[in-house]
Amino acid sequence: MKIVCLDLEGVLVPEIWIAFSKASGIPELKRTTRDEPDYNKLMNWRLGILREHGLGLKEIQETIATVDPMPGAKEFLDELRSITQVIIISDTFEQFATPLMKKLGWPTIFCNSLVVGEGGEIVDFHMRCEKSKLTTVKALQSIGYETIAGGDSYNDLAMIRAGKKGFLFRCPDNIRQDNPDLPAFETYEELLAAIKEALQE
Repeated sequence: MKIVCLDLEGVLVPEIWIAFSKASGIPELKRTTRDEPDYNKLMNWRLGILREHGLGLKEIQETIATVDPMPGAKEFLDELRSITQVIIISDTFEQFATPLMKKLGWPTIFCNSLVVGEGGEIVDFHMRCEKSKLTTVKALQSIGYETIAGGDSYNDLAMIRAGKKGFLFRCPDNIRQDNPDLPAFETYEELLAAIKEALQE
């Protein structure tokens, strides 16, 4: 039994924090897991910026409402889900992901949750588990699945390397150069073909 595990942001939808950085006019918020490998450090830094500017969940959700999946992403996901089981494993949060899952046809997603104060301020975040992407694929493997994974950022590498097959998708040059042994693709057609081949092995 094989199961495909995909990252969300940068693979199926644009990076939420980059979109919010543009909408809010705060360039510092463009920093993502492509730049900072330590997700806890990155999120605590983001929350500090939000507090400094008096911004909360409502403002971010207003931006997310304007974000659409990347061109071709839903069609890619629909075809992939017609031939195998797919789970999106993301370090994002339920409060961010739900509108995007609707636009993608409600695929299964494993992600995290925000702690939101009465005034709508984001006061903390709860990660589902330690090293959530790697922990999740290991758990799937422990119940008899072979995992095939794809992602674009530092926090995807452990998940990608832990499985039967793993792929980089539209990743930045620094990650591609640091991981020359991993197949890297730029189009959904290429990624779908590689996954189909891996499913048949």
